[in-house]
Amino acid sequence: MGELVFRTLRYRRTSFVATFLAMFLGAAIVMGCGGLLETGIRMAAPPQRLAAAPVVVTGPQDDGSAALSERSRLDAALVGKIQSVPGVRQAVADVSFPATVLAGGKPVAGASGSAGHPWESARLTPYALRHGQAPARDGDIVLDAGLAARSGASVGSGVELAAHGTARRYTVTGIAAQQGGHDAPPAVFFTGTEARRLAAADGRIDSIGVLPAPGTRVADLAAAVEKAVGDRATVLTGDRRGLAELPGTMTARKTVVILASIFGSWAVLVVMFGVASALGLSLQQRRREMALLRAIGATSRQVRRMILAETAVLAVVATALAAIPGRYLGELLFGQLTGHGVVPDAIAFHESWIPVVTGAAVAVVAALGATLLAGRRAARTKPLAALADSTDRTRWFTGPRLLLALLFLTGGLSLSVATATVMDDGPSLASTAGPASVLFAIGCALLAPGITKGFAVLLRGPVRLLTGLPGELAAHNTAVRNVRTAGVVAPVVLLVGIATGTLYMQATEDHVSARSYSRNVLADYVVTSSAGGFAPDAVDAFRRVPGVAGASELVTSTGRVEARGGGTDVDLRGVSAAGADRTLAVHPVTGSLDGLRGDTVALSDRQAETFGVRVGDTLPLRLGDGTRTTPKVVALYADDPKQRYLLLPSRVLAAHTTGGLPTRILVRAAPDAGHGLRERLDRVAAARPGAEVADRSALTASNGQIQQILVSANYTIVAMIVGYAAITVVNALVAVARDRRREFGLQRLTGATRAQVIGMLGVEGGLVTVVGTVLGTVAAATTVVPYALVKNDSPLPAGSVGLYLAIVGGALALVLGATLVPAWRGMRTPPVETVTRPA
Repeated sequence: MGELVFRTLRYRRTSFVATFLAMFLGAAIVMGCGGLLETGIRMAAPPQRLAAAPVVVTGPQDDGSAALSERSRLDAALVGKIQSVPGVRQAVADVSFPATVLAGGKPVAGASGSAGHPWESARLTPYALRHGQAPARDGDIVLDAGLAARSGASVGSGVELAAHGTARRYTVTGIAAQQGGHDAPPAVFFTGTEARRLAAADGRIDSIGVLPAPGTRVADLAAAVEKAVGDRATVLTGDRRGLAELPGTMTARKTVVILASIFGSWAVLVVMFGVASALGLSLQQRRREMALLRAIGATSRQVRRMILAETAVLAVVATALAAIPGRYLGELLFGQLTGHGVVPDAIAFHESWIPVVTGAAVAVVAALGATLLAGRRAARTKPLAALADSTDRTRWFTGPRLLLALLFLTGGLSLSVATATVMDDGPSLASTAGPASVLFAIGCALLAPGITKGFAVLLRGPVRLLTGLPGELAAHNTAVRNVRTAGVVAPVVLLVGIATGTLYMQATEDHVSARSYSRNVLADYVVTSSAGGFAPDAVDAFRRVPGVAGASELVTSTGRVEARGGGTDVDLRGVSAAGADRTLAVHPVTGSLDGLRGDTVALSDRQAETFGVRVGDTLPLRLGDGTRTTPKVVALYADDPKQRYLLLPSRVLAAHTTGGLPTRILVRAAPDAGHGLRERLDRVAAARPGAEVADRSALTASNGQIQQILVSANYTIVAMIVGYAAITVVNALVAVARDRRREFGLQRLTGATRAQVIGMLGVEGGLVTVVGTVLGTVAAATTVVPYALVKNDSPLPAGSVGLYLAIVGGALALVLGATLVPAWRGMRTPPVETVTRPA
């Protein structure tokens, strides 16, 4: 049996290429999505700034129910407590805050992202003095060697630094260089007293680096420190230490895991269907061979064993070879996420054996399952009946097939209905809308033989009228050989359905987001700070500019409302009471935004109803750094379902963000401001370190950038899945064209010209595209229509019709190219040789 299997694989290697590619590429895609999922679960970040400390203690990363979006700081008293733990040589406290070197009032090129630290924490990288000495007074600093080179500073020179909204001149007493080949962000070192003052964290610290005593095992030390700090802090070791340098990073875990899970499940479904389709088509084309084996005495069990052995060999080789490209695909997907700011680029991509085994298992299970189902009929048919039926298969409708089709169709419709009626307009909307088209498309593909025959009969008259005899032959072939044709229609349905559904869903999201954000923002200008934020008097300075109707600070964060026995994640906006209603489209229906001072909050009337509060009540709220507060509700404003957030005083919210200061000021022009307002704003900004003025287009562009964070990753994953479907289309068509060479030879021997045969195939390709496009469009509607209803209050999605035409045109080009090219090449052989050549 083994010799027969390997001889068959060698002799019919061309026939097995489609099945091999389906397994190989399918396993690679699933492995890539699995690697992305594992990376999101691990969220490992090799340390840079804290690389010399084998144990790092930082603030809690979550509140027990959700990850924190801002840095959670520690009580400085923990340093002494950790220092007293046996095995600790030294516990070193660190604080971090934006500290920008200025030249002419502007940040030095390449100095963005630099941070200030106390000199005592330099050993945690470690840094070593290259020149000069450590800072001894509050006016002294030590510069990172890279910063010193870019700013032209040297020991003894003075440099201007912006920190905590103000600029001051410091004396450079030393220049330090990183040791050990690490790539930590540029740093500025102050005395401990000055660093704590500039951090403005009420004496709290960011993290504690723990240096072990000689002979102490890191694992034992970490366990002892964790026992000492309890639930007041998080103890990190190994590659997770870098999370202490990346506050708020754990909020990205949910995004990465959801993204990988959704598209991974898509990939599993599509790959299993693609592998099963390719293998089923291959076995269908080998029915004559199976019949001959049965005729010469092979039992049905032996035929099944041979088919299973062939499939097993192909599956093992294909999945083994897929491991390397699978990792590269995973790294490509993760690179899209890091490149667009979903997760910091310091997070390391991880792919262990688990995604590799999962990807291999998906391909193998799909292949073996398809082998058992598709090979059953060939193995059990009587030899003479099999010989008589070996050229074309016409029976396709079975109970299990119908049950599977109904299962997938019902699943797709259920998700579609849930999207339109149950799901809120939130991030989870796409998790039900997206898979609906995938499930429905697979259901349609399972019923494709019957639907294809119906279309062929229905279109036979119009096709013959338009194309003549080639069209008549094409319609006849499609109707009679509907099972074979359906093997090509199925991947076209998946291609059109997934591409149309996903692209129009994203186009609708982009359109609605841009429109709602533009309506919500009334400001004409935005002032941004690249030097860490604005001092408290900055907004008043812009408000006093002639021609300004209103100005407000703007701080963004996320939090959690802890009301009615549960928690709800919410967006938070920090604004100035005096200018909020002039720069944002918030129209109070109860109370007044003028009262938004101190420990207060304003929210929409719909949110108030959801949380069960009204003006005068308190709202249990967890801020981004984990701080719990109960601000008093001072105003309710009209709800905008596309832009929902809570309003807090900007300074209150900013104190609970990682940066600690507002970094944007919104400015609205008065109707009679005139053309000189921009120049007047620029002059005021010039007096503020790192401040720059831009028009409202910068705001909408910034929001567009936020919305596009996941778009590139979405498109990359969808492109992989659609590309897989496209390759499946090509494989199926090429295999069918090769299998029909004898048929083409007979047609030419009976008088048909090469052009007539090509014309017939062109019409067949057109019919395949029409059927696949119609079914794919219906499948896409299960995603697009409910999503557009929720997002846009209309069943029609946003996006140009050109997008749909491009998808259909691409499908048609694939079908015609994969049909006509191999057929044309095959017809270069004389028809007599083609007819007499063994199948």
